[in-house]
Amino acid sequence: MALGHDEKLYILAFDHRGSFQKKFFGIEGEPDAEQTAIIADAKHLIFEGLLRAVGAGADRSAAGVLVDEQFGSNVPEQAREKGLRLAMPAERSGQSVFDFQYSDDFPAHIERFDPDFTKVLVRYNPEGDAAVNREQLSRLKRLSDWLKAHERKFLFELLVPAESAQLESVGGDTERYDAELRPQLMLRAIAEIQDAGIEVDVWKIEGVEQRSDCQALVAQARSGGRDGVACVVLGRGADAAKVDHWLAQAASVDGFIGFAIGRSIWWDPLKAYVDGKIERVAGAGKIAENYLHFVSVYEAAEGKARVAG
Repeated sequence: MALGHDEKLYILAFDHRGSFQKKFFGIEGEPDAEQTAIIADAKHLIFEGLLRAVGAGADRSAAGVLVDEQFGSNVPEQAREKGLRLAMPAERSGQSVFDFQYSDDFPAHIERFDPDFTKVLVRYNPEGDAAVNREQLSRLKRLSDWLKAHERKFLFELLVPAESAQLESVGGDTERYDAELRPQLMLRAIAEIQDAGIEVDVWKIEGVEQRSDCQALVAQARSGGRDGVACVVLGRGADAAKVDHWLAQAASVDGFIGFAIGRSIWWDPLKAYVDGKIERVAGAGKIAENYLHFVSVYEAAEGKARVAG
């Protein structure tokens, strides 16, 4: 199977687990069956928002969900039935070091749900703890090898959190870190992951401030003959203006094929619903509106690039 993915992807991400149950419902530890059902119902509302967006004209072939097995209930099956792309996580939630959610049983869980993409979230700073980085690379290599042997696509969410010294070098300013240091660190991280023999089809990466940084990231993702590999932008829970800017920089770059955005789309309307401030239908409608907004921003920037070209 050829490495990469060449079709548009507009993924609504709601595979959050530990943070979701704690921040929305105040549930610590392992939820019981009743609590799980409550959380799953809230997640289904997010999915209902995506269905509303597709009904309002969003491209069904590009639309997708990133949803977890624990709280996803029947969303994976429904997404398949509706002809939507399905991505599901393989990582244990809330861990600073990548590990498998289902340990050695991860293949059985992937085969059971048969997602279009198996996703991992990895925090990897090339100037971070070398032993931790090696440990993560070893585990990720195991997953990558299995996915390729079974002709399955790999969606890799790369986060590059600042090391203390890096943050100090920019006066503790996280925005300066994002603009001045993170792009080069991301390039180094991707290169190290590739050099470890981990083959990614789609990189889900943090937005960057400059189009030139987007171009450099695609060049690294496609280095070494990986011509079909693509990138999508993640939202990081940022406000709409910031996400709009990231999308506008990326959309005009060949090799970016869309986004995988979560909290920036559903956090506020879902919180309002959970708190009893709005009805379910209104929550789904607002989620659809937010999703369609980011689709329109991306496609407008992409269209401008085609005209300019």
